Amino acid sequence: MIKTALFETLLESAVPLPEGGYTFTLEGKTYHIQDTLEISKIAQDHGYIIIY
Repeated sequence: MIKTALFETLLESAVPLPEGGYTFTLEGKTYHIQDTLEISKIAQDHGYIIIY
């Protein structure tokens, strides 16, 4: 199965944290990231093709 995702849609899933950084959840797994650019790598690790 091919999985695709719009980068903008993934970006909307990033929740800013008061202490800095973001919480990002994909397929039920939560990540604590410092920069939203990390979202692309996480999505690719989950097998997604990112559409920018």
